[in-house]
Amino acid sequence: MEKIFENRRSIRSFKSKPVEESRLKSIVEAITSAPSAGNLQAYRVFYTAKKEVIKKIAEGCWQEWIEEAPVVFVFFADPSTSASKYGERGKTLYSIQDATIACAYAQLQASALGLGACWVGAFDDEKIKEIFNARGLVPVAVLPIGYPNENPPKRQKKNKVIEF
Repeated sequence: MEKIFENRRSIRSFKSKPVEESRLKSIVEAITSAPSAGNLQAYRVFYTAKKEVIKKIAEGCWQEWIEEAPVVFVFFADPSTSASKYGERGKTLYSIQDATIACAYAQLQASALGLGACWVGAFDDEKIKEIFNARGLVPVAVLPIGYPNENPPKRQKKNKVIEF
């Protein structure tokens, strides 16, 4: 695991090579194994390799580079599922945590498989929801995935974020 953490980079340029179904299945398995509050899995994930849909996602994120990705995963919180057990805190926090943990699992699994990904948090919520007809859900992350066409430098250690 340490090597995966050490070698993971945010990749914003992808080769045109499609991601094999076996690798996509492995990413989906990682997503569904992510922990969630009360094991409710209060999130929904959509993914697509359709270029016309990826183009709409890129437009909804104001980031053209996303169009290069052979596949894009979009993570949504499902507040009503979490609220059914945890009330307001489930609605406003736990469902978002669940979706972001699932996204982190997907990103790390992609890296373990030799793929690149970049977590995107800037997007027009309504446009992203509309693309997937995701009424009642809250978009929390867009994750373009593919074979890296760049090798960004390692990020510097930031010891300021941890206190003991």
